[in-house]
Order: sequence, then C-alpha cells, then structure tokens
Amino acid sequence: MQSGISASPALLTALQTLLSTPTQRGLLATISSEQIHPGASIPSTPPSTFLSDLSNLSSHLTPTTALYILLKRAPSLPSSDQSLIAITYIPATAPVRQKMLFASTRLTLVRELGSERFGESVFVTEADELTAAGWERHEAHSEAEKPLTKEEKELEGIREQEALEGGGMQGKGLASIKGGQLETRAGEGIAEALASLATDNGEGNLVQLRMDPTTETLQLASVTTSTPSSLSTTIPSSEPRFSFYRFTEGGNDAVVFISTCPSGAKIKERMLYAASRGNVIALAQQQGLSVAKRIEATNPEEVTEGVIREEFKTEQVEEKKGFAKPKRPGRR
Repeated sequence: MQSGISASPALLTALQTLLSTPTQRGLLATISSEQIHPGASIPSTPPSTFLSDLSNLSSHLTPTTALYILLKRAPSLPSSDQSLIAITYIPATAPVRQKMLFASTRLTLVRELGSERFGESVFVTEADELTAAGWERHEAHSEAEKPLTKEEKELEGIREQEALEGGGMQGKGLASIKGGQLETRAGEGIAEALASLATDNGEGNLVQLRMDPTTETLQLASVTTSTPSSLSTTIPSSEPRFSFYRFTEGGNDAVVFISTCPSGAKIKERMLYAASRGNVIALAQQQGLSVAKRIEATNPEEVTEGVIREEFKTEQVEEKKGFAKPKRPGRR
C-alpha cells in the first residue's frame, strides 16, 4: 500500500539542521494533512554516545501513538554517509488506521529524505526496544543472523508495510520478488475463486488465501460468506491471511483487501507475507477483481465492523453532498 503522503519542506529543513548540529542526536516526525512533518528534536547529552542518548527518547514514546524517529550514529556526520537510522515506532495499541498509515509510508520517508543517507531502517512496536539494553539486543540479534543478513535486510525491513512490488505474471504463478530473493506460486482454485468474486456470482463474498511456508506456495484457504461484524472472527488469528471481501452495503459494492499477520507468526511467515502482498493484489486484478480499499492489521480482531464502514464513510458523505437536491427558490 502506497499512502500518497510526502515529506513536507519543513521536514527537509529540519533534517539538514539535524545533520549539521552536533548537539542533536535525532528528530521525530509524524503524519498530518497528507504530509510528514517534523516534531521535537532529540538532544545529544554527555557522554554523547548513541546508546546513552537513547534515554532521551523515553518521554516522547507513548503506547498509543506512532512516530518516525531519525537518529544519527555520530553527533556530527556528512550528509550522505549512510549513518542515519530510520526508526518506525508503531505500538501494538495504536489505532488501526494510524498503524496502516505509518507502515505504508515508511518507504516514502526514506526515499524522500534521501536513501543514500540511511544505513539502516528499523521497525519497532515496544518502547523498551528503543533503550540502550533493547538496542544492544537488536544488534546482537542482527549479528547472530549474519548468514541471512542480505535477505533480512530486504524482507525484515518491510515488515508490516508495503510489499516489494513484483513484475508481470505468467499463468497462475506469481512473479519473482525484486532481486530474485523469493519466488511464490499460486495454487489450484485461486484464480477461479478471485474471478468468481469479481463477477459476484453469489458463491461467497469472502475469499481467504494463505501461504504454505514450506513450499512458499499461495493456497486457497476458503470461500465463504461474511458480514462486516463477523469478519474479525471468520478470519483466523492462528496464521497470517490475505483476504478479499466484497462489501455491499449502504450503496457500496466494492472489494476490500485485508492483510493480517498475527504477532505470534514466525519470522519466515512474516517475510513471506510482506514480500508477497503486492503480487497477490496484482494476481487478483489480473482476474478482473478491482481492489477499492486496503487494510493491513496485525490480528483479525482489529478488522472490526467500524473499521470497514469507516473506509467508506468519506465517500458516502461526499456522494450525498454531490447529489443534494437544490432548495426551492422562495416566492418573489
């Protein structure tokens, strides 16, 4: 999912100040009015080490608000030496829509600020991951996983965000992921189920797909009928799922793509789903299915009736305004 949000001029200016100011360790950023705006700066205080300065983040981290955090490895550095770290902090209890917005804009943030400046991009969900002890655990884990470093950098870095976009597809198979690191294939029945949902022939309004982590094959999990209120219980919380749901209420007839990846999923499952999301949507479109809305959530319970209806609320309001009956002119 690409959010269409861009970095504000003020953020670009704040970044330059961060790069040139030894007394600043980092910069916070948030999203409002369709742009990424700068927030508070993070000071570098004696003894001015990266780990010690992490303590200056604690007062800015809450369990319900997502943030972008830009940190310098060294107090002073050139503007393009890849010594910046882009951290996306999305706590588990943040609002679902905020989670989706921040996750889908991660790539945009780094790209618009200059990818050449960033040596690392990190996704965290707990405040204690941004303490000296938490960061040391992160580095120890990265060091222990050195044989998988190349794959980890390409796939773990896009967890809970937009999938790496694949190319075109031949037959039922999904195209290789960027760089040929991962290739997935679509199993039997998927094309037919998606085509059936596209024509709304009454066989079911919810198509669920799952990835087999062993064979890295996309499989048809089920074709059922669900209501907005029962989606959260119809989609299982035991494993990640790609779901296509046809919403036909309140004058709407549109398909919503729902990606769920429970926090208990294994690292390989997370990577598979993150790296396949874009290709799954492309496969659906190839079968004539137009995806009007996209929802990314951790657990199915987050996909409530209210979340589904909220996706279409603005459009309904605008439609009513657009076709409002003009008032009858008064008598002269």
